[in-house]
Amino acid sequence: MSPQPLADHLLNTIDAIPMPPAGECRATGSASRSDSYPILVTASLEETVERLAELIGHHRVAVVTDDVVNRLYGPPFLRALAKVGIDAQVAVVPAGEANKSMAQAIALWNWLAAGTLSRHDVIVAFGGGVIIDLGGWVASGYMRGMSYVNVPTTLVGQVDAGIGGKLAVNHREAKNLIGGFHQPRGVLSHVGFLDSLGIRHIRAGLAETIKKALIASPEYWEFLEANVPAIVAGDHDVRTRLVATAGVIKAELIARDPYERDQRRTLGFGHALAHPIETVTGYGPVLHGEAVAMGMVIEAHMANALGLLDADTHARILALVRRAGLATSARELPVPVRQEPLLRAAEKIELARGGALRWVLPCGIGHTAIADHLPPELLRNALLALGFDN
Repeated sequence: MSPQPLADHLLNTIDAIPMPPAGECRATGSASRSDSYPILVTASLEETVERLAELIGHHRVAVVTDDVVNRLYGPPFLRALAKVGIDAQVAVVPAGEANKSMAQAIALWNWLAAGTLSRHDVIVAFGGGVIIDLGGWVASGYMRGMSYVNVPTTLVGQVDAGIGGKLAVNHREAKNLIGGFHQPRGVLSHVGFLDSLGIRHIRAGLAETIKKALIASPEYWEFLEANVPAIVAGDHDVRTRLVATAGVIKAELIARDPYERDQRRTLGFGHALAHPIETVTGYGPVLHGEAVAMGMVIEAHMANALGLLDADTHARILALVRRAGLATSARELPVPVRQEPLLRAAEKIELARGGALRWVLPCGIGHTAIADHLPPELLRNALLALGFDN
């Protein structure tokens, strides 16, 4: 058979672009992008891998995980991948928030550069919130952006960190100081992974579900009030509904402002002081969810002091936080946190956000108010009342 004429292959021609008139020295750049991806709760490891294979297609795969997850699930996960024809390259990093760092990101970029993956291949972030943030951010920066899939193995990862494409690494000055947005190709959460978590990590993950319920869903709030004991005890059916509903709520909320252009997303409830708490304690002694719970308690106290939150609802919020086994005063945190270092760390976030913290103040179950500027004494009084010593 004779080869096709070369002209048959020239399919990408475009209309000629004229030069601008003499003296015309400006143009308008424009670009638009819309991302959508499945957020699935799977019933087994096998189903997880089957769905993962569907998302990956014929592309090659690099798995980024940590040493704890690798020890628990690495061999069965890789065997399941091999059964569906995926021969994955694997990078194992040390576990823990302290390793969500620029140094670790650079190490992963060096590992990728020494390998054979192209920008069209896929990174699988297999682990908790640290791995999801780190793996996704590495994917966003390598070859101007690779695809990645989140397979979260912790409750924080499944109900929050895995969804939304908000990625970062920590800096000694502030948590998540270096990062950006890059949406995943998909999120696959198998609640069976949660069986290996200690109770402390389950309780920390509950903080992010309490947040979502309080800002957006009275029905989810009532579900939590009724089912916290079953969630902690490991009921798979209840945990499945917990994770699936969190995905629905977060997907709806981020769709309204996926890149935080107005910096007014209520998903920041509890985080204005959660990140400073993590920073001043050295990224590790206080789990992210524990810090978020404390941040929510502080903002609820401030809302009550301003008359935005009635006493009965305030008490109901504190009761659910306590029932989840989370701190409602500074003295209940795993390590001491003093007021002045905390305020200094908060000031760093103020600078990064243009001179204002974004307070999310609960006004009722499912209702919040946003405040960018509040009197400094309001925060100081709340911290003192909650046991943060000077």
